[in-house]
Amino acid sequence: MNQRFPWPDERLIRAAQDGDVTSLTTVVMESQPHVRKFAISLCASPQDAEDAAQEALIILYRKIGTLRATGALASWMFRIVRNECLRQVRLLVSRSDGASAEPEATAEPSAEDAVLRRLEVARIAAAVSALPGDQRQVLIMRDVQGLPGKSVARSLGLSDAAMKSRLHRARAALRHSLTATDQAPDQAIDQPVGGDSRA
Repeated sequence: MNQRFPWPDERLIRAAQDGDVTSLTTVVMESQPHVRKFAISLCASPQDAEDAAQEALIILYRKIGTLRATGALASWMFRIVRNECLRQVRLLVSRSDGASAEPEATAEPSAEDAVLRRLEVARIAAAVSALPGDQRQVLIMRDVQGLPGKSVARSLGLSDAAMKSRLHRARAALRHSLTATDQAPDQAIDQPVGGDSRA
């Protein structure tokens, strides 16, 4: 993968799995650049990427013994990072939904409603995760986190027009992905999660 930062070799991974603390520390340190690269490409923001990378390295440290094939370290770490980024998107979506809920709607949803809601959130999170990284960043920063368009453009080093174009493409791709399954809700995806229609 990267010539300057190779993945740990299988002998080192085996020693780490056998409980050698020095080998385990080396495996974690040598995996760190790759894990960070995965996180930056998969997560919505640099902060989310940092959090996902840290969580993945902690899991590596604690659960390396559960890795079945020493040659599968890269794919295992990729899955852990991807799942952590998806978890963060789900948290953002559920926080946004909670913030926009009606104050008097305090009754507990039925078990069926709760399951359907979790399935829908998982479906949306998977569709967002499947977007290209540049589109995913803009969509989450603008529509999920509710940041102003100018702030999103500035933080990503884009002009306002470029940010709006990228956001439009992300929303269109997300709409297409969700309607392709014929399970999409009747609400328009053009509107941000928080309900603010300004781009």
